[in-house]
Amino acid sequence: MAPTLTEVARQAGVSLSTASRAFSDPGRLGPETLRKVLAVAEDLGYQAPVGARSGEASVEASTVAVVVPDVANPVFGAFVKAAQAEGWYRRQTVVLVDTDLNPDREREAINHLRDQVSGIVVCSPRLTAEDVLACAGQTPVVLVNREAVGADCVIADAADGLRQTVEHLAALGHRRVAYVQGAQRSWSNSHRVDLVRGLAEQAGLDLCLLGWQAETAAGGTAAAASVMASGASAVITHNDLVALGVIAGVRALGVSVPDQLSVVGIDDIPFAAVAHPALTSVAVPMARAGALSLELLGRAVAGDRQAPRTVRLPTQLVVRASTAPAAAGPAAARPAAACATELA
Repeated sequence: MAPTLTEVARQAGVSLSTASRAFSDPGRLGPETLRKVLAVAEDLGYQAPVGARSGEASVEASTVAVVVPDVANPVFGAFVKAAQAEGWYRRQTVVLVDTDLNPDREREAINHLRDQVSGIVVCSPRLTAEDVLACAGQTPVVLVNREAVGADCVIADAADGLRQTVEHLAALGHRRVAYVQGAQRSWSNSHRVDLVRGLAEQAGLDLCLLGWQAETAAGGTAAAASVMASGASAVITHNDLVALGVIAGVRALGVSVPDQLSVVGIDDIPFAAVAHPALTSVAVPMARAGALSLELLGRAVAGDRQAPRTVRLPTQLVVRASTAPAAAGPAAARPAAACATELA
């Protein structure tokens, strides 16, 4: 089997794009790097494609991958759309992989892609950051909503948005708030849970932390009974889809939103503004994250050796009709100790 440019890059210890430039645009490389790549190519018997020798970038070197857990979720759709637009601007082909929230599929995809593309963006991975980087090998990686040492990371930081949420609910007179978690393997879920716990304690609110749920409307509907059993007068959910499911679920139980229960989602997807009632939500800048991740990846693919950095993007509460002043009643009078076991 004929040697590939990927093998040349790996043995020369350079990125795939750098190896490509040794044949397509050698003037952009330093003399020592150029000599090293050409020497490895000669040893392996690699022959550059005719297009690459004439100055055209190879398809292999101009292709990047974007890996998301669920493209059907509107928040990831916005991320992908922005990443595709940035890739178009940079004249890169963007390959999309949907892992269906499956860590094994994510691992398999990254293992396969690392030899096929110049770089990989992994958004909200279900694998640990260490696993993602190990699978990628020498292929440049940008992580989105997952932090790691040694890689560029883009974080949609929920701190500001959740602080505003807790302050908003406290100002409306809510004293007991439930939180519906997302998936167990989600870094965003654990990050948000830690934030909500600390913020609720600072505000003197009783927090009822409920169990993990699928990050879908069905997951929210399944959690609705637990929300009502908690005695909370308000609920914050892992994302907007879960929030919309909670609204549907409590409505089926005869509960009115927001008269008897205030509901807050996270993501501010387009459906939030047109739901009934319109959903109060924490706006998360995933479109900005999509464009920025491609920008950071482009630098890494181009051989920019700057130290990896973590970029934190702020979030903002958008108040709509699904939150209202707490209603006096049995839920408001329930003892605070009732939620102690749920927090353990």
